[in-house]
Amino acid sequence: MYLADRRATPAAAGPGARPDRPPRAAVPATVLVLGTVSLITDISSEMVTAVLPLYLVAELGLSPLGFGLLDGVYNGVSALVRLVGGRASDRGRGGGHKTVAALGYGLSALCKPLLLMVHTLPLIGAVLAADRTGKGLRTAPRDALISLSCEPATRGRAFGVHRAMDTAGALLGPLVAFLLLRAAADGYDAVFTVSGCVAALGVAVLLLFVPGRARTSVPPRPDTASRPTAGSLLRRPAVRRLTGCAVLLGLTTVSDSFLYLTLQRRLDLSEAWFPLLPLGTAAAFLLLAVPLGVLADRIGRRRLFLLGHLALLAAYGLLLAPLGGSPALTCLVLALHGGFYASTDGVLAAATADAVPEEVRGSGLAVVQTGQAAARFGCSLAFGAAWTAWGDRWALGLATGGLALAAALSARLLRRVPAPAATLSEPVT
Repeated sequence: MYLADRRATPAAAGPGARPDRPPRAAVPATVLVLGTVSLITDISSEMVTAVLPLYLVAELGLSPLGFGLLDGVYNGVSALVRLVGGRASDRGRGGGHKTVAALGYGLSALCKPLLLMVHTLPLIGAVLAADRTGKGLRTAPRDALISLSCEPATRGRAFGVHRAMDTAGALLGPLVAFLLLRAAADGYDAVFTVSGCVAALGVAVLLLFVPGRARTSVPPRPDTASRPTAGSLLRRPAVRRLTGCAVLLGLTTVSDSFLYLTLQRRLDLSEAWFPLLPLGTAAAFLLLAVPLGVLADRIGRRRLFLLGHLALLAAYGLLLAPLGGSPALTCLVLALHGGFYASTDGVLAAATADAVPEEVRGSGLAVVQTGQAAARFGCSLAFGAAWTAWGDRWALGLATGGLALAAALSARLLRRVPAPAATLSEPVT
């Protein structure tokens, strides 16, 4: 059981504690509240994500290329505003991180009911772009709040706890969508309506319970002339190489929706059961997020980030192998997919927090996240085009080869990443 806002100290660790091992720290209350916000918000967003592929392809008749375009918008437009959100939260006085995060959560909540009113490709794309704009605004400030509220040695664990709570929402969202589709006459309309109400609840929790200012170990500095900008952060070797790895690996990371569509074709699964596929990924993510976060603190966050992509590579290989569409194959692919997220999502944020000073934490997180999101946007477009031209197996085969090459190149880059940065006095090279 994690206790909020209480931290273990060497004196409290007991006479039998080992002096060479850091004490087991509690998870701060800010992390737990932000995890609750993410849990509620993910119920809302994953309700939509679970039905969106079938709604667009089966209900509206979009081609794989058209779906690839919309899926790229859904996952990649946030790249255009992450830098804005990160920079604005760093420059805001007092509760800048909370204010920008609340704006992002609020914008996404407003977009859910709008899906009831749009039925053409351009309008759906516009609503999804606005929804992802909200996600782009909130992600870096939220992760900055998490990193600033905990000790550096336990960041992996803190992000693991947050991502576990976030994934609990991802686990519940598809289940709620599945039940609504089976119970309601207008199933898709019911999903979009309930999703909007749940998202509004998440915004209320954020506004009422998240503190406006995160705890920081470095006091505010009166001089801002020497404060690094988002652009200058890329001159730091650690930030530059982490961003390069995120881009390389993101270019070959097939979106969840395409992976589930591929798996559905392998299994010849009915449309009614399709929304349950994300549950397998979410369950594995939920179970592994905290243990792998702790492991990242011990073996190194960059190393675990790379190992997570090897798990994704194994999932691709299983989908390509002539093993037949057995339930065991499905469980293994979804378990590897969830393990990939548990090893990379919060771990990359923790690794980035090691490399940037507190005063520009939001901007630093946004730089790396922007590169990753833009690369995944490009992958969605390329994968949709390859699927349309050559079929799903050829498209997945190309992605598998590309991921293997990207992992090898990333291993070389990450070996040369210097020690984590801690303060603004660190030289920029």
